[in-house]
Amino acid sequence: MKKIRKAVIPVAGLGTRFLPATKSMPKEMLPVVDRPVVQYAVEEAFEAGIEHIVFVTGRNKAVIEDYFDLHPELIGTLEQTGKKTQLETLESMLPVAGATSFIRQQSPQGLGHAVWCAREVIGNEPFALLLPDMVSFGGRGCLAEITDLYAQTGGNVIAVERCDPTETNKYGIVGRGADIGGGFEVTAMVEKPAPANAPSNFYINGRYILQPEIFQLLGNQQRGAGNEIQLTDAMVRLSQEQPFFAQPFKGRMFDCGSKEGFIQANIAFALARDDMKGPVFEMLREFVRTHERQEEAA
Repeated sequence: MKKIRKAVIPVAGLGTRFLPATKSMPKEMLPVVDRPVVQYAVEEAFEAGIEHIVFVTGRNKAVIEDYFDLHPELIGTLEQTGKKTQLETLESMLPVAGATSFIRQQSPQGLGHAVWCAREVIGNEPFALLLPDMVSFGGRGCLAEITDLYAQTGGNVIAVERCDPTETNKYGIVGRGADIGGGFEVTAMVEKPAPANAPSNFYINGRYILQPEIFQLLGNQQRGAGNEIQLTDAMVRLSQEQPFFAQPFKGRMFDCGSKEGFIQANIAFALARDDMKGPVFEMLREFVRTHERQEEAA
């Protein structure tokens, strides 16, 4: 069983759900409190022991690469003005030299194609995949949890959460087999099944450990939903040859690719900070009171 050393973070998406904000700013750079969405995925990866991160980028995404680089002018200004706390924060967030690679996905052809673009850097070893829109909250990072299960099972491991049984048509759903460790064997993977046809209410939440054979399958994968190369389709094919396991995430994943999830994440992370929770909680309470009064008056 090989150690998971590398991770892929696809950041080439156009962010159409957040237009017009993402017309000139990558959606991955939208801030949750005081750091961009993509920063949370990077911190989660390094927490889980990842040594090298491969970003799959697209046009107009150079700001992401710049963000994970040194900024001598800013550092100099912080040093001169004695802002030691901010300087230490920036230094702690900077990956060590050589720990990141940036690969260009030249045209948007789906998540499966984005993953395939990383094949030469990943090589013939298992790797992690983190969808940066999905932000992990609460306790240990989600990738660390599925890495624990991988250490017991090998194979391919995906993180899952429960959804409302009536909303399975919104997610990629897995079938639940025998329990193993803190997770279970995956018996099926179905993209957005109707509630009556869903094998369970466990949905894939954007964290994966995949074996390198997925690249060969993605290289000849037929286009699926949206006329794109779908990762789930290749995973289904791989499951015919290799086992898949699922780890229910003990925390919560916020979908920051949606406006609702983005707002929820900002509130949750703000309330989790000692320097913000008091004012934010009072603001929310007053907002609710005002809304209730308006509803009563109407």
